[in-house]
Amino acid sequence: MSDPSDHTDAAGPEGEPPFLDQRDTSPEGQYRRAIFSVPVDIVVSVGQARPVIGELLAMRRDMVLPLSSRVDDPVEIMIGDRVIARGELEELGEDGGRLGVRLTEIVDVTDLF
Repeated sequence: MSDPSDHTDAAGPEGEPPFLDQRDTSPEGQYRRAIFSVPVDIVVSVGQARPVIGELLAMRRDMVLPLSSRVDDPVEIMIGDRVIARGELEELGEDGGRLGVRLTEIVDVTDLF
């Protein structure tokens, strides 16, 4: 496989990840495209709760569980237990009340893989 340092760090055409060139038909290029198309589950953490066991056992429908964060606090975007970014919750107006996350900080992910 070729050395990634031989390529630029900028995203490719149409937001392609760096090092992903659709014109590259070599086995290495095909391998890269396959890897970049693997889905990854991301968790957005909006806060934590710390109920005592008695409160946990008494939980019922419609009960409100207070979180450690406020509505405007940044959220953490995680893969597994690793924070990869932070952002702000945003309602997607055109999609009927669904939420999205506007990224405000990207954590260095070079050591994740």
